[in-house]
Amino acid sequence: MVENKRWLDVLAHAVLLLGLLVVAFPVYIAVIASTHASGDFLSGMIPLLPSTHAFENYKAILFSGIDNSGTPPISLMLFNSLLMALIVAIGKIAISITSAFAIVYFRFRFRMLAFWLIFVTLMLPVEVRIMPTYKVVADLGMLNSYAGLSLPLIASATATFLFRQVFLTMPDELTEAARIDGAGPMKFFKDMLLPLSRTNMAALFVILFIFGWNQYLWPLLVTTDERFYTIVMGIKRMSDAVDAEPRWHLVMASVTLAMLPPVLVVIFMQKLFVKGLVETEK
Repeated sequence: MVENKRWLDVLAHAVLLLGLLVVAFPVYIAVIASTHASGDFLSGMIPLLPSTHAFENYKAILFSGIDNSGTPPISLMLFNSLLMALIVAIGKIAISITSAFAIVYFRFRFRMLAFWLIFVTLMLPVEVRIMPTYKVVADLGMLNSYAGLSLPLIASATATFLFRQVFLTMPDELTEAARIDGAGPMKFFKDMLLPLSRTNMAALFVILFIFGWNQYLWPLLVTTDERFYTIVMGIKRMSDAVDAEPRWHLVMASVTLAMLPPVLVVIFMQKLFVKGLVETEK
């Protein structure tokens, strides 16, 4: 029995508001700081109220960049991060769902061995695989390229495992009905499995898009040409300005713009994302 006490409701809301404040306050500081001039930070005090320099700050960072950080305009870095995140998310889903389809619906020798070999890679930390992966990318001539940024990251054991579990919940009657109707494997996959997996793909897309967007170590290794810098790399370089004080107002403007694409993806796909995470019946 759930107790309906007023003080419990007040306590629950207080905890939620406190958690919201802890999470939202740094974001608020970044947005406010992006509206100030560089001189407002010389005193060491962080302003808590907005100023009137927002338009010029965002215009400068989008189209001019910061000259003492060695980074291109942030618009190019945003495009690079967006392209990388989309390729990683879509590529992971495409490879994982077809791999899971083959493992679940086809009978071939060593299929479970293949699945467990894929699954075992979850136990290998990124640092173990990153140098061999870099060697392969370098030997293939993919350094300083969008292919080098994205293709080594599109394999996902986690997504393969999740799609396999989804396909195992599909009733056998679907397979029998498709076989009776004369549907081949790819038609069954396209017309039946893909629509039934739509919410799961949406949930994975959100997670994988943010994963690709937040990548720092891998782009740092494979790119030396500023034309292929990602936004996370750019923010780090801006904050480590050489022989000068970091221009924190422009850094915070970059941080604010870097938050927007993941936030928009989560907002627009929130319903499918939640449904894909909690849905258990087909």
